[in-house]
Amino acid sequence: MMNDSRTILVADDDRAIRTVLSQALGRSGYQVRATSSASTLWRWVEDGEGDLVITDVVMPDENGLDLVPRIKRIRPELRVVVMSAQSTFMTALKAAQRGAFEYLPKPFDLKELMAVVERALAAPQPPVAGESEDEAGERLPLVGRSPAMQEIYRTVARLTTTDLTVMITGESGTGKELVARALHDYGRRRGGPFVAINMAAIPRELIESELFGHERGAFTGALNRGIGRFEQAAGGTLFLDEIGDMPPEAQTRLLRVLQEGEFTTVGGRNPIKANVRIVAATHRDLRQSIRQGVFREDLFYRLNVVPIRLPPLRERLEDIPLLARHFLDRARAAGLPQKQLSAEAVERLKQHSWPGNARELENLMRRLAALYPQETIDAEAVGTELSEAEPPAEPGGARGPETLEQAVERHLKGFVAAHKDGMPVRDLYDRVLAEVERPLLRLVLGATRGNQIKAAAMLGLNRNTLRKKIRELDLPVVRGLG
Repeated sequence: MMNDSRTILVADDDRAIRTVLSQALGRSGYQVRATSSASTLWRWVEDGEGDLVITDVVMPDENGLDLVPRIKRIRPELRVVVMSAQSTFMTALKAAQRGAFEYLPKPFDLKELMAVVERALAAPQPPVAGESEDEAGERLPLVGRSPAMQEIYRTVARLTTTDLTVMITGESGTGKELVARALHDYGRRRGGPFVAINMAAIPRELIESELFGHERGAFTGALNRGIGRFEQAAGGTLFLDEIGDMPPEAQTRLLRVLQEGEFTTVGGRNPIKANVRIVAATHRDLRQSIRQGVFREDLFYRLNVVPIRLPPLRERLEDIPLLARHFLDRARAAGLPQKQLSAEAVERLKQHSWPGNARELENLMRRLAALYPQETIDAEAVGTELSEAEPPAEPGGARGPETLEQAVERHLKGFVAAHKDGMPVRDLYDRVLAEVERPLLRLVLGATRGNQIKAAAMLGLNRNTLRKKIRELDLPVVRGLG
């Protein structure tokens, strides 16, 4: 390696990190200049020093991310590696959007960082990405700081500057549509529509018409021309969820679209340009489906240009505290009471296997917020919900879904047992009704965004009766919505 002539500029306000980097890079033969100041780093760059920049985000005098586009403007050939303890999707995204070569979360693996340095100095300089941002994106679409999620953040951030086809795999409930939406919402096509279609939810005989549209009279019942999802998504992103359930005839037509960039409607003759980015997702093992002859191998390779695997929740248990807090915040925003988890409750969550993944965790947080009166949820409540929420056994050992009546009865057993010796039966009955009625009304009002007319219709109540109950239960009212 010809490292003797390469100088690396390091900026970080943590002296220990500067020391570690200087020693590691020096042992590899690089010249190193290190500083705790963004202004000093900028002066070195202006003076033409350095072949590579490694910078922290948070520094005393300036945000390292703000330096990246300025560096790229005056020295577009100078590559920048961004490090940050703020290991979120938005940090990775902003680093990519502003032209950073790579983003590394702290604490970083030294071997990985050295590999990034070698790649940065050897690789041709990629084009600089635009600097536009969606500031509303500070509400994170993806949550987690585990190594697996950090890799997903970096991959998604890189892909926002391209139109490459992406295949997202993962178990049900891992957040495949969230990743697809992030690719769209923060990508070059964010000004266009995001159109999703679930292959498993559409009758096989209608999938081609749903995807490509149809002409009037193309089949029985086609009284007018129908616009398909490809046309609806023009200029944007088409998300093909559960692609593994697509029937063979539709697979053939989709392959032709990917190969030729155009399609025809069912019953039509004139080709239509396919101006969409394709993002596909599946919980199936498509390679196994190929071996079984139910999925086309050539279509798989057309879709699997960039694969993204979402890990199940059991493989990133360290993300559970962040996810649980995120879901409790979402429950509060939907009108449920504010709750928090005790440390013991969080540990109990980490002991669960999570077959339903993040979706199961979100549902659990909503139940805890709705059904338990205490502000701090303890481990006992978590354990009760995790064990009792499993489907009840059916004859022969099979397990079926829990009914609403069973769920309410399960929750009220503990409530009745706790109060039966110290409260008259009538008072207990009124208390139980109030405990159930308050969260139910709050949920319905939240679902209708405060529209009392719609809420009353959903509940089967007279509007005046609903207003009376809102006053009696002292529920918040959203003004101007009925």
